[in-house]
Amino acid sequence: MADRKIIAVTGATGAQGGGLVRAILADTSGEFAVRAITRDVNSDGAKALAIAGAEVVEGDIDDLESMKNAFAGTYGAFCVTFFWAHFSAEKEIAEAHIMAEAAKFAGVKHVIWSSLEDTRRYLSIEDERMPVLHEKYNVPHFDGKGEADKAFTSIGLPVTILLTSFYWENFIFFGLGPQRGADGTLGITFPMGDKKLPGIAAEDIGKCAFGIFKRGKEYIGKTVGVAGEHLTGSQMASSFTKVFGESVRFNDVPADVYRGFGFPGADEMGNMFQFKRDFEQDFCGSRDLNIVRSLNPEVLSFDTWLVNNKDRIQLP
Repeated sequence: MADRKIIAVTGATGAQGGGLVRAILADTSGEFAVRAITRDVNSDGAKALAIAGAEVVEGDIDDLESMKNAFAGTYGAFCVTFFWAHFSAEKEIAEAHIMAEAAKFAGVKHVIWSSLEDTRRYLSIEDERMPVLHEKYNVPHFDGKGEADKAFTSIGLPVTILLTSFYWENFIFFGLGPQRGADGTLGITFPMGDKKLPGIAAEDIGKCAFGIFKRGKEYIGKTVGVAGEHLTGSQMASSFTKVFGESVRFNDVPADVYRGFGFPGADEMGNMFQFKRDFEQDFCGSRDLNIVRSLNPEVLSFDTWLVNNKDRIQLP
């Protein structure tokens, strides 16, 4: 490993980080090696990565000294946070500062920060079209990450800001998959109207990140948005219908109705969809599909992702 460029990956057992670890392990060039950073090196996920060939080390993104040690001697670092573990934008911002400081201390040559738009740059929290959450955010899991961009840029790190998209895995794990209405018809429901929603297979985010690392200095100092496709709710419903062989419709609902659904994070999700709907041109425009394909020629279409994951989506 000494003669290869080591990429340290936070969230290595998660969706984005895991995808990057597997992409590096699958690379046959021999240029890169991977250091998978996890809080629990004895977890099943960590053990699986070790068996696959990753160097697995303990690291806690809430602890600066831990991350300094985890980043030591690395060429690159992939930095990601997970809002849904704690629902705190402030915690994500603090974690970003820790990772940035650790990367600076370790002299990392290329950092990728997995981020999202700070929606307050588009819609002031004084704007009454959207309720304010947690006292100062529109979409906390967006705004916190976007605010944290400066943790990396303000200290002169060689950083690429990676703007991610809606995980299609949300149809499996987040309760967004097809549900039956009162008439027995299946439907997917969110407040997007006829606007397009950029989406991607989580595994492809990691592959795109690896593509950025492989391009080296070309993407340092730049912001890159990734998506597999930009699709309307109706287009996604048509894909579900085709793959599952049963009619699935798209139910557009007002954002206020969605915010009132009552599941944990419903208000957050309602605001998120409203932002993507109302600022479709900006949001889609930041995610150029041609750039994505140049970074990851194998990027999946939604149809292909559905076929591959059909058995994981439980229809009621």
